Amino acid sequence: MSTFPIEQIRADFPILGETIRNKPLVYLDNAASCQKPQAVIDSIVHTYSHEYANIHRGVHTLSVRATDKFEGAREKVRAFINAASTKEIIFVRGATEAINLVAQSYGKSQLKAGDEIVISAMEHHANIVPWQMLCQQIGAFLRVAPMNQQGELLFDEFEQLLNAKTKLVAITQMSNALGTINPVEQIIAAAHAKNIPVLLDGAQAIPHMAVDVQALDCDFYVFSGHKIYGPSGTGVLYGKQALLEAMPPYQGGGDMIRQVTFEKTEYAGLPHKFEAGTPAIAEIIGLGAAIDYVTAIGMDKIAAYEAELLDYATQQAEQIKSLNIIGQAAHKGGILSFTLDRIHPHDIGTMLDSLGIAIRAGHHCAMPVMDFYGVPATARASFAMYNTRQEIDVLMQGIKSLIEVFG
Repeated sequence: MSTFPIEQIRADFPILGETIRNKPLVYLDNAASCQKPQAVIDSIVHTYSHEYANIHRGVHTLSVRATDKFEGAREKVRAFINAASTKEIIFVRGATEAINLVAQSYGKSQLKAGDEIVISAMEHHANIVPWQMLCQQIGAFLRVAPMNQQGELLFDEFEQLLNAKTKLVAITQMSNALGTINPVEQIIAAAHAKNIPVLLDGAQAIPHMAVDVQALDCDFYVFSGHKIYGPSGTGVLYGKQALLEAMPPYQGGGDMIRQVTFEKTEYAGLPHKFEAGTPAIAEIIGLGAAIDYVTAIGMDKIAAYEAELLDYATQQAEQIKSLNIIGQAAHKGGILSFTLDRIHPHDIGTMLDSLGIAIRAGHHCAMPVMDFYGVPATARASFAMYNTRQEIDVLMQGIKSLIEVFG
């Protein structure tokens, strides 16, 4: 832990210096959204102050500059996840929009009545509802691979769901409610053995581990910018070029066309075919700055540091008698979901906030997970590279004082 530049990193995030209710902010709600380093904030300010204009359609200097920076961010994303080409990087508003795009474009054009889509029992609503909508539209069926009490996918049962009718597997790389890291290499290999394409929801995984889409061999990969220290309203859909080329556009409008007449429209090539209208220009450039920032630290270093944080937090939590950890998979990312005997998670969240501690309390957009564990909600502390052992101590002390108050 000593080699990780934690003080330097914390100094880069201005919001970490805030006080909440006269207490230093302890921000442990990173699975919902991460805070932004000064480099990302500066990038957005610089774009609007010096280089802003609409992109792709202008010959004037500012438009050319903005276009170069925007497309430069696309190359940064490509390199970051090791895609084969920038044609495979589609900018969207977030992982949710990316999944909806695949459901409506790929799903509607490639699936038919009676076909099946396989997801897991630990999915975020964003990787459930779009597939339910597609199934209703075309008469397909959604199949759910179960998990065990630890929150681990039952791989054999997942494999048994794959059959001739299965036309897509959509699965989370890391659960936002439990922290479980799924064996995605195995999942993809099993699906590909039956010629079934795989979409990975990487929204939770992307800030915590190195991702190589070519090594994974996934067909689609989605993530949100705000989870990887970038601006909200930004996201990425990666798709293999051959699949994206065969898919119809998701939305019509400016920038996704080559030629328009009243009789017919010829669409632009990749990636612009899927990027109708003016995008979040300054924000996407800011996403590029966020990728530069984490790349400079090193994803492997971040992963190792966060693993130590999670181990420490788990050890501390296990010392508290009335605390129940929800989700104890052998392979986990930096998420500690828990309940306390006789204390509702919303009360936990409110009481901890009075101590300056920000956690999330609720169903975490994963109601089926809550149903599985028979709880209405959980309290969730989620860690990022800027969190510390001292902050975990503050959290645990807060939990203990809360238990005393509730007696």
